[in-house]
Amino acid sequence: MSDVTPVRDPRTDPLLTPQNAVLALIDYQPEQYAGVGSMGHQELLAHVTVLGRIATTFELPVVLSTVYVKHGMTGTNPELRAVLPGVPEIDRTTLNSWEDADFREAVERTGRRKLILAGLWTEVCVAFPALDALRAGYEVYVVADAIGGVSKVSHESAMQRMIQAGVKPVSVLGLACELQRDWGRPGADRLRAVMREYFGSLRALKQ
Repeated sequence: MSDVTPVRDPRTDPLLTPQNAVLALIDYQPEQYAGVGSMGHQELLAHVTVLGRIATTFELPVVLSTVYVKHGMTGTNPELRAVLPGVPEIDRTTLNSWEDADFREAVERTGRRKLILAGLWTEVCVAFPALDALRAGYEVYVVADAIGGVSKVSHESAMQRMIQAGVKPVSVLGLACELQRDWGRPGADRLRAVMREYFGSLRALKQ
C-alpha cells in the first residue's frame, strides 16, 4: 500500500493548490514599506521575498501591481522583483486595485477563483480589493505575515474587518505546505528549498 495520499483533483480541491489559486502582490514599493509600523521592516521583507519565491517555485500565476509609478513613485522593491522573473507590473492610480480594470482583468484571465492577496498597506491596499473580490464571488486568502499596516491597530483592525467579511488568513509557511501537501509527492524538493530559505532568513534576522 502506498504511503502517498491520493492527489485530489487540483482544480476543484477545497484547499489551495498550484492549479486552483492565483497570487496578487500589491504595492510592494519602498515608499509603502517606509510607512509600515505593524511589523519590523526586515522581517516583513524576508516574508515577502519568500512569498514571491513560493509563487515562482510552485508556478502560481502572479498579478503584480504598483501604484503611481508613472507619476514618480518607485516600483516594486528589487528583492521581490528578483524572485519574480518575467512577471510584469500593472501600474495604477486607484487605491483599490480591484477598481483598476487592468488589475481586475489580469486576475479574471487566470480563470481561478481562489485569490491569494498580499500588499502594503493592510488597511488600504489589501482590505479594499479583498472585500471587493469577495463580493465578486472569489474565495479570498490574505497572507497575514507578508503584509503590514501603518500601525498595529491599523493592521489588526483591517484583518478583523476582512475576516468578519469572509476572508481567510494564511501564513507564508502555511501556504507553501498547503501547496505541496505531501512529502511523498513529486516535487517535494520545492518545499524543502522554500523552508530552507524561510528559516534561514529568520535566523539571519536574529543575528
